[in-house]
Amino acid sequence: QVQLVESGGGLVQAGGSLRVSCAASGRTFSNYAMGWFRQAPGKEREFVAAISWSGSSTYYTDSVKGRFTISRANAKNTVYLQMNSLKPEDTAVYYCAASYGSGYYYTPQAGSEYRYWGQGTQVTVSS
Repeated sequence: QVQLVESGGGLVQAGGSLRVSCAASGRTFSNYAMGWFRQAPGKEREFVAAISWSGSSTYYTDSVKGRFTISRANAKNTVYLQMNSLKPEDTAVYYCAASYGSGYYYTPQAGSEYRYWGQGTQVTVSS
């Protein structure tokens, strides 16, 4: 089992920044690719960003490229999502997830490729 707990969500004005964190415990954290997903009210969960277990590869959905940065600190068992230039459409519950399997550059984008999920943290961007 891997337990994931998100934190750092909150209310921010459009154009502002926020960093959400995901603390992991349980099985060896460094062996998992990690991802961030988000879900807005009335919408399906969507992929946001992923980082390989090595930290050597990242992948972002087009809508956040250049604005969001995913990173990990394996020694702290923590994954981060730095969100800059936030837009109202970024408003959602943000979830972190750990993948089923991994490779050095593995950055899965499908929810089905993730095995463990956190409870989410709310990010609200006001206009």
